[in-house]
Amino acid sequence: MVTVRVETEAAYDVLVGEGLLSEAGERIRSLLPGAEMLCVVSDETVDALYGERLAESLAREGFAVFRHVIAPGEKSKDSAHYLELLNTLAEHRLTKSDAVIALGGGVCGDLAGFAAATYLRGIPYVQIPTSLLAMVDSSVGGKTAVNLPQGKNLAGAFYQPKLVLCDLSVLDTLPEAFWTDGCAEVMKYGVLEGGELFDHLEERGVDFDRAYVIPACIGIKAEYVRQDEFDTGLRQKLNLGHTVGHGIEAVSEYEVSHGRAVAAGLSIIAGAAVRAGFLRGEAAERIRKLLAKCGLPTETTYSLEELLLFLLRDKKRRGDSIRLIVPHDIGHCELHSIPVGELREFLAW
Repeated sequence: MVTVRVETEAAYDVLVGEGLLSEAGERIRSLLPGAEMLCVVSDETVDALYGERLAESLAREGFAVFRHVIAPGEKSKDSAHYLELLNTLAEHRLTKSDAVIALGGGVCGDLAGFAAATYLRGIPYVQIPTSLLAMVDSSVGGKTAVNLPQGKNLAGAFYQPKLVLCDLSVLDTLPEAFWTDGCAEVMKYGVLEGGELFDHLEERGVDFDRAYVIPACIGIKAEYVRQDEFDTGLRQKLNLGHTVGHGIEAVSEYEVSHGRAVAAGLSIIAGAAVRAGFLRGEAAERIRKLLAKCGLPTETTYSLEELLLFLLRDKKRRGDSIRLIVPHDIGHCELHSIPVGELREFLAW
């Protein structure tokens, strides 16, 4: 097992290893000795696979457990599902010493985390990610949110979990499409970090060494979060490929998955960086080849005109400019403030 410490105002551990799901009750009890009731938030698919095993582990430690199950997919991460979960917590009379457990992918984690952040002005929560994407990205760092009709993650809060348990064995049941989707975030870390990590991914593609790559990605994110917990500057580099990616998701009404949208966004921003003179063409080609090797898209069927409305609503917009994360080399990305009036020309594909 590998432990990654996330040094935020309320620091916590991310545990990565095999068999951690069965140990969840013991580990959560040690953190929350006074808790009596836990709400496990999961989707139908994950609950059928792992809900009972987790509930049994929690019950052995004396927790009263109830499960709140949602439909799979991004459409369950909206204001209606958020209010439904809040009402469920209230109906079960959870107190400030009780907790919410997110069991699933990024949708469950974001929804459960935001509910925990706002119910009774904040109760503890634990992340137990079951997808690659959630393990390396959304479960770590305390970003919680739901989507609005106008865009993705527009209502949310920074709220750190008490613990993150990444049981690598659950990835064995992850469908290939979901594994590939998570690989987009892994490749993003490769571009941000460069060096040994990128070389390993370039050689192995989707068949990378999980025991090495997943903790490495979590460690990279933990360092960005340590330096910029509330995403005011440096941490925004973790959004490499995401501004365009979120636009693609929104225009498609979330029919295009997060990972595939981010992969296209990463390729598009690499192309824009080459045209602007920031990135060598050979480096952009290595990025595109890596994405393609992993079965990820390097372009989108949507036009820039279709995406612009959503791009201009991005959370990284400040007044008349928007911050984009632009690769200057593999292992070297910079934040650039692009005037809104120049965004079309900068991104043009």
